[in-house]
Amino acid sequence: MASTNPNISADRPVIRQLDDAAINRIAAGEVVERPASAVKELVENAIDAGAHRIDITIADGGRTLIRVADDGCGIGADELPLALSRHATSKIDGSDLLNIHSFGFRGEALPSLGAVGRLTITSRTTGNAAHMIAVEGGTVQPVRPAASGPGTTVELRDLFYATPARLKFLRTDRAEAQAVGDVIKRLAMAEPFVSFTLRDTSGGNDRQVFRADAETGDMFDALLGRLRSVMGRDFAENAIPIDAEREGFHLTGYAALPTYSRGAAVAQYLFVNGRPVKDKLLTGALRGAYMDFLSRDRHPAAALFVDCDPKLVDVNVHPAKSEVRFRDPGTVRGLIVSGLRHALANAGHRASTTVADATLGAMRPQPTEPRVYQMDRPSQGARSATYQAQALDFEGFAETPSARFEHAPVETAHLPLGAARAQVHENYIIAQTTNGMVIVDQHAAHERLVYERLKTQMAENGVAAQALLVPDIVELPENDATALLAIADDLRALGLTIEAFGGGAVAVRETPAILGEVDAQSLLHDICDELADQGTSATVKARLDAILSRVACHGSIRSGRQMRAEEMNALLRDMEATPHSGQCNHGRPTYVELKLQDIERLFGRT
Repeated sequence: MASTNPNISADRPVIRQLDDAAINRIAAGEVVERPASAVKELVENAIDAGAHRIDITIADGGRTLIRVADDGCGIGADELPLALSRHATSKIDGSDLLNIHSFGFRGEALPSLGAVGRLTITSRTTGNAAHMIAVEGGTVQPVRPAASGPGTTVELRDLFYATPARLKFLRTDRAEAQAVGDVIKRLAMAEPFVSFTLRDTSGGNDRQVFRADAETGDMFDALLGRLRSVMGRDFAENAIPIDAEREGFHLTGYAALPTYSRGAAVAQYLFVNGRPVKDKLLTGALRGAYMDFLSRDRHPAAALFVDCDPKLVDVNVHPAKSEVRFRDPGTVRGLIVSGLRHALANAGHRASTTVADATLGAMRPQPTEPRVYQMDRPSQGARSATYQAQALDFEGFAETPSARFEHAPVETAHLPLGAARAQVHENYIIAQTTNGMVIVDQHAAHERLVYERLKTQMAENGVAAQALLVPDIVELPENDATALLAIADDLRALGLTIEAFGGGAVAVRETPAILGEVDAQSLLHDICDELADQGTSATVKARLDAILSRVACHGSIRSGRQMRAEEMNALLRDMEATPHSGQCNHGRPTYVELKLQDIERLFGRT
């Protein structure tokens, strides 16, 4: 049932021109969704102005105060009123909207902020005096002299006071402040040579929330230093550099080892031409690159930068500029997947240091009595008697089925995983390295080795296909059928042969033999869903890899099997020579390395 609209008269509607204040408030609804959006726009302006230092101050999650001060080029006194006009910008001349080299270019942020809050801009250019201009609820005041150092300070108070309905949709002050911090961290990653500070003055307290000083050195060193400040020391120690190129696109950044994974996608940062973006294509490519190394409930951690000619990507998709559209999305996705997998393969058997840290944390006892330190030693005679007793005990212990000791001397130099010294509980190999020890899960390690061997054999010999006696005919929407037939050659390489059968029907003539009996309709629907969501599909390969993984599990050394010394050492050498052997097929570590100094610290020997 239609209801009467109180804003439109009963007579014929009249087309009218909205006033500037209403236009700016409407634009603010697109550009400024929350305080974090305002901070993003202001900080990006500071970066575009060539600032080397940017100081951000907020209060009450940004509702009552947002202040951004920079040491950039500044705004001239005669340009201050123009800066508050819609679609006035110094970033572009309007002749080419695809050739964008700056963060901002729409000229909407400042007038939008001035329409919904109390905005003051104070700026000083080199060799000139400082001036300021204020706007409140869309009403601009005259320019007047001010006192300020070089650069620009933008202060926004009482955000959304002119549109109070928007305040009801904001979250708690803590949540809004957290969103502001996330925006600053993303921009800090994009600009490692710029210093950032974020302060919170809520409740009369002045607290520094985040600080990142400008980095030095080449781009990779500077980026790693900045990522250490933003993502933490553990990420920096367990990340591998990424550097790959393909058809005009350049991928750089750092990605964490699979054993340093997260329970949610909270440590994934993606950038296009230095601009932080949240793009489904890039996120899907990142997930696809780790598909063979992580279980479905684990997520990779990475900071990736895609750089290209601005004409190859359209950033003029949304006013917030958080979405992009690539001219050739398949190339970008392929670059990310291949670049990451190549870098992970080069990491060899390496596992994250956090595995050892977690192990040491689990082993560290809680002291209940005063610790007896090494200087409180018994006499020499008492020690000799104790050592003899220990030798007798160990001789008896070595005969038990849960522990076997290897006494033959093996040189550990130049062996990353050392030489096997014992097997305990018929599942864990203890190896000695030059400066510590390694504990290996024999089943998980061998499972990964067999899995990698099976994948190599399949890549070399192809995927065996089984022809169906009667082809399966699957009815699909025509657009889905067209998308499927477009990748028919790729599917055929994986053992799945399909042909057009008229209209939206697709005939399935061959399926991968290793999959056994296949529900063709379900498989094709899954592939179509993935194509619609990510523009590409890895469904068939994922199923093949899952089968190979299960075969590897059943064909690997089982837990409970006693191994000879030569078998244990052969397993260690294979691990050192096989990529990805640091984690099992589900992303769990296959070994733990403990440094001697850490072991001694456990026993108070330092």
